[in-house]
Amino acid sequence: MSSVVYKSIIKVADKFVPAKLVPLWNHPAGPKTIFFWAPTFKWALVIAGIGDLQRPPEKLSAYQSTALAATGIIWSRYSMVIIPKNYNLLMVNIFVGATGIYQLIKIYNYRTGLKKQQTQSE
Repeated sequence: MSSVVYKSIIKVADKFVPAKLVPLWNHPAGPKTIFFWAPTFKWALVIAGIGDLQRPPEKLSAYQSTALAATGIIWSRYSMVIIPKNYNLLMVNIFVGATGIYQLIKIYNYRTGLKKQQTQSE
């Protein structure tokens, strides 16, 4: 049922796509496919990660940041192996990985600073 609705929407939308955007529209990883929409919605993770940049390091989760960094790195590699090449997937995963790595560095620096304070106070 949903496939029929989706195909109907695409058929109507095909008429309104400007000539310059037709190659992108018809690309194997273009807006007509899940290969476009899945990474597009994944940008919400990047936005959330950027929102967390202002969060104090004691409130950050090392486990969550590790998971984001690892998935960003793994899926960045995967996006270059699959056919069709999906540069939207590549970019979103680079940013997911980068925000995860940045948060991990922030957590590490915070915890290292705490240990230094403890040893100085003893």
